[in-house]
Amino acid sequence: MGDQVPYLLNSADTGTPRFVLILFPGGSGIVNPRYEHGVVKYQMAENFLLRARIFIVDQEFATVAMDSTDSEARIQAVVDDIRRRMPASKIYLVGTSTGTLDTMKLAGYLSDKIDGEIHTSALSSVASFDGPAYRNRQLLVHHKNDGCQLTPFEAAETSHSRYGTELIAMEGGVSSGNPCKAFGHHGFNGIEEETVAAIKHWVKQGK
Repeated sequence: MGDQVPYLLNSADTGTPRFVLILFPGGSGIVNPRYEHGVVKYQMAENFLLRARIFIVDQEFATVAMDSTDSEARIQAVVDDIRRRMPASKIYLVGTSTGTLDTMKLAGYLSDKIDGEIHTSALSSVASFDGPAYRNRQLLVHHKNDGCQLTPFEAAETSHSRYGTELIAMEGGVSSGNPCKAFGHHGFNGIEEETVAAIKHWVKQGK
């Protein structure tokens, strides 16, 4: 028997969702979902993807939050479980910040296994990321004024212009504190709902 891979599923009580977004947070990448005295507990609640779940989950969309990983076996285990529970749903992997190290590394493996990947506030290495090279859909989402030196907007723009990787460029919001943390433009602070709406619109355009 292999290791258990815990995850936190959020869905509306309206049957099978059309789409399931697997969320890889940034920072330490640790969600650590668990039950304590009948209450769900998890780490990194301030992370963009984790706090934006309230705007993602609806009758069509569900989310799965798990620890970020570059392990093919671990992501495959979660994908298999989602397909068992929700066989008609399309699956997308979404990473933010350091979580995009893993989404980019897994892109080749997942190319024919899920419907697409979304890389938000990606690290500078995304400049050499060739999204159209994969069989599934690939999207970059980045704030034009991301102030974190590790995740410059120019890197996402380079991937878009050099390879044609699809890019959604966000503007507005409020930057507070460390520019590499959740409440800077890096974390789409103040425009979470608008950012999620743009992502969901793109997902729905897939065939």
